[in-house]
Amino acid sequence: PPGDTDRLFLVEQTGDIKIMDLNSYSNVGTFIDLTSRISTGGERGLLGLAFHPDYATNGYFYVNYTNTSGNTVISRFSVSADPDVANSSSEVILKTIGQDFSNHNGGCIKFGPDGMLYVGMGDGGSGGDPYDRAQDTQSLLGKMLRLDVDNAPNYIPADNPFVSNGSTLDEIWAIGMRNPWKFSFDRQTGDLWIADVGQNAWEEINFEPAASGGGYNYGWRCYEGNANYDTSGCGNSSNYDFPIWAFSHSGGACSVTGGFVYRGCEVPEYEGLYFYADYCADWIKVFRESGGAAIDHDDLTAELGWS
Repeated sequence: PPGDTDRLFLVEQTGDIKIMDLNSYSNVGTFIDLTSRISTGGERGLLGLAFHPDYATNGYFYVNYTNTSGNTVISRFSVSADPDVANSSSEVILKTIGQDFSNHNGGCIKFGPDGMLYVGMGDGGSGGDPYDRAQDTQSLLGKMLRLDVDNAPNYIPADNPFVSNGSTLDEIWAIGMRNPWKFSFDRQTGDLWIADVGQNAWEEINFEPAASGGGYNYGWRCYEGNANYDTSGCGNSSNYDFPIWAFSHSGGACSVTGGFVYRGCEVPEYEGLYFYADYCADWIKVFRESGGAAIDHDDLTAELGWS
């Protein structure tokens, strides 16, 4: 939680959120048990947790899970009088989003520096986005959503890029995602980094400057990374926003695991580097953003003692 340096909250896909004491590295106990509300296995389950920026005063936290019907739920809970135990009966559901298949559920939720809740939504699953959800602006699948949780339902921020655009749902911040299951904000600049899992050939990392205002279209299923995938019905390539970095499966990669821009103090030479990995490849790599381009690429696997 914001400002809490003593506890780490651990989200388990099977439905529990547990607490670790960071002073003793011991298990404090279960903060909340959501196992009866979720479907799990494969890419389903309890997938995300975000604490309200004012958690210390309002006790609100938000979760992303697939319910027993396999649909995505974004909901709010409150902490109880015991700071180590949540009130499991306090759920307020913000959004329930139907899923076509069991995979590509996204799952990451984070509050941005603007105080809005960002939600990464996969394209609904199967492979190749068979229903073209990512480019369907009347679907919340295959999108990055941005919600004002302090507003009344439907929690729409007035400055979302497609508000009052009848052809695009108001919740949408960005279009054309395949499965952005991990994204992060640079805690110094506020820039948004989105790691979007590819299909069979390319993995991609997308970059949004903090002042961008949203409205990006990252191109899936027209493009996988920078390469054509299925351009039937797609517009000119200039209509799409291509990744800051894409890497091929030819080196053993299969699913990008997005990370963070390092802003710590312990290792000054890492300052400003974006760290990322891959589910299938045995490496940890970095690069730096400069003028919208990826520079200073390095493989830190050996240096970090991973190999």
